[in-house]
Amino acid sequence: MRIAVVGGSGQIARLLHPLLVAAGHQPVALVRSESQRTALEALGAEVRLLDIENSDVAGFATAFAGCDAVVFSAGGGPDGNIDRKRTVDLEGSLKSSAAAQSLGIQRFVQVSAIDVDNPVSPDAPAVWAAYVAAKRDADTALRDSPLDWTILRPGRLTDDPPTGRVALGPSVARGDVTRADVAAVVAAVVGDARTVGRQWNLVGGDTPVAEAVAAAVSG
Repeated sequence: MRIAVVGGSGQIARLLHPLLVAAGHQPVALVRSESQRTALEALGAEVRLLDIENSDVAGFATAFAGCDAVVFSAGGGPDGNIDRKRTVDLEGSLKSSAAAQSLGIQRFVQVSAIDVDNPVSPDAPAVWAAYVAAKRDADTALRDSPLDWTILRPGRLTDDPPTGRVALGPSVARGDVTRADVAAVVAAVVGDARTVGRQWNLVGGDTPVAEAVAAAVSG
């Protein structure tokens, strides 16, 4: 498949591109700046420009042209900008979904965050509450869409080396997970029709990725 990766220069995406290539897919990295092209092409990605916050649905559709699937792995980042949690994490997902539907692209994998359906503590920082709300609402909208969706909800992300082993399931408890292992799970599920309509928590664990996916779809 030709797979559009929204947030194509992000930390998970940069780990994902070579995995998609190794699986026989062509990643299409959607990025804001031309300056990112060389590094991403070196990872095997085709590069197209897309400004998530300032592009409309038609702009997203142009960026998705010719693609067979979409991976949404964009995020507003850990800064204190509350508005970007809405414009990137929520509105970026909504525009991606709408653009995919307009083109007849059915497959859509979204990288979310663990436990975002749970109430946020009243003492939580406002930016955290905004982030959780954006991820929660993006997931709700995607679940309500007609797309063939899979939602992955990783725990706290780390930059540790990949382990190749995870815990995956709808009620897996909060924990850490490497970005590399998240990328591996995205690569494993995007072409697996058994994972359509599934929403799973994802943390580090003891089960090899392929076995964890197989167990999750049969659970």
